[in-house]
Amino acid sequence: MTTTRRPFLRSLCALAAGLAASATLGLASAHADVLANVHKNGTLRVAVPQDFPPFGSVGTDLKPRGYDIDMANLIGKELGVKVELIPVTSTNRVPFLTTGKADLVISSLGKNAEREAVIDFSTAYAPFFNGVFGPTDVKLAQAGELAGKTVGVTRGAVEDLELTKIAPASTTIKRFEDNNATISAYLTGQVQFIATGNVVAAAVNDMTKLRRLDAKFLIKNSPCYVGIAKGETALTAKVNEIIAKAKQDGSLDAIAQRWLNAPLPKDL
Repeated sequence: MTTTRRPFLRSLCALAAGLAASATLGLASAHADVLANVHKNGTLRVAVPQDFPPFGSVGTDLKPRGYDIDMANLIGKELGVKVELIPVTSTNRVPFLTTGKADLVISSLGKNAEREAVIDFSTAYAPFFNGVFGPTDVKLAQAGELAGKTVGVTRGAVEDLELTKIAPASTTIKRFEDNNATISAYLTGQVQFIATGNVVAAAVNDMTKLRRLDAKFLIKNSPCYVGIAKGETALTAKVNEIIAKAKQDGSLDAIAQRWLNAPLPKDL
């Protein structure tokens, strides 16, 4: 009985190995090579913000403009393809990438453990830090002083995640679906403070003198990265190569000067 089982078991193992190999090949073929497809189609689909100046907004000509739009166009130029800009919000930008609706996410995207579990990141391409901002005549030096106060934040943004970790239990955190709603809530007095990025606060102060935003305390230094689908090693390497070249030849510094009114940090 044993002797008859062994050939059978060997055949079964061989069949299982063959099926596993076929499944692996099937997964490999199902897993698209995004960089190859971009070159094949001649188009790079990039998810970008439209409500987050100076990274992304809509100009008077109704066309998208900002740091991230310039970055998308720079990458498209280096790849030698057209760029299709796809407007996204903070909450849907990662899903657009993971579901294949975009090839890259260039949307002031910060890096954290939760996101790293589902997508890959390039090297940093833009400086960014977030903090709590509020009226100039109100003192607020640390997170503990938010007890009993109301803070507005954009749902799903890095500052939302980080503020939730450090704010006292008695803090009221009001979450809004996009940055325009968050800013509007502050300007109209719906919230006492907002947690947002330094460049956003500066942009708001440039646009209006109503309830000017003064930096209260730092939450987190969070540079911006290009979001790339998991396992797209060729695309990740190419994007990193383009970013390194742009840092070296001054292209990225020019974008920073244009939109942030400051040079690219040397330690970025």
